[in-house]
Amino acid sequence: MESQKKYQPVFSFEFFPPRTEESEAMFDVVCSKLAQLNPAFFSVTFGAGGSTRDLTRDTVVKIKEKTGIESVPHLSGIGSSQDKIREILLDYKTLGIKKIVALRGDLPSGTYAPGAFRYANELVEFIRAETGGDFEIEVACYPEVHPQAINLQADIDHFKRKVDAGANGAITQYFYNAESYFHFVDLCEKKGFDIPIVPGVMPIGNYFQLSRFSEACGAEIPRWVRKQLEYYGDDRSSIQAFGLEFVTALCERLLENGVPGLHFYTMNQARLVTAIWDNLNIQSVNNLVVVDSSK
Repeated sequence: MESQKKYQPVFSFEFFPPRTEESEAMFDVVCSKLAQLNPAFFSVTFGAGGSTRDLTRDTVVKIKEKTGIESVPHLSGIGSSQDKIREILLDYKTLGIKKIVALRGDLPSGTYAPGAFRYANELVEFIRAETGGDFEIEVACYPEVHPQAINLQADIDHFKRKVDAGANGAITQYFYNAESYFHFVDLCEKKGFDIPIVPGVMPIGNYFQLSRFSEACGAEIPRWVRKQLEYYGDDRSSIQAFGLEFVTALCERLLENGVPGLHFYTMNQARLVTAIWDNLNIQSVNNLVVVDSSK
């Protein structure tokens, strides 16, 4: 973990683009509430095969205009051509966007052509070749192994290709076992990695939804946690109370061990994220983030 302790902690929130007038109205409220916490940035996801391209762009612009906080678009390469990615990059540069989360992404259902970019490292390399240092580039990594990877070592080798291609930092898939993150970082250190690896944090609000997401992305829910959540059944308030306590404790342990920040997957909701933030007593003033452990 020594490689991570040199970085000033950065706290950020992730959204997905709202698709309806009702969800957009709710999003505006959530965004305003979370903006009051003064995070380093908000990120906005990019649908499979670029299916939310315009929505992602519009959401990024809206966040930046309404909050003044840095807004960071996700960009996936799979299913896209070089010309299309070049057009998007030029547009983002014109809009004053400074950071991008570069991902391989997923093909839409029923589509089989990967396009010009089969892997995220190819997208990172293209962005660097086209724009030089105009963008900071964040990439994804998987402490509990990408579901399509052969093994952990192969997954780390692929992560290193993204770093070597020009990534400035990484955000992990969410996890609920701190040891998996610590072990992953230790292995990365042995490979000579020198970038911040920020843990992704998923609040627990809906067990059915969480179980489905975790199965798809390879995030493991510890057996004792799963059994406790199953015990609560449809008792949403008990699930959320337990999840709040558990995820807060996880974040505390990560911060105590020197992680370079936390990236919250908000699911476009503010209440649980804000509660965790308050429990951790995170205070952000003039982009300097302090965690008051005396609370």
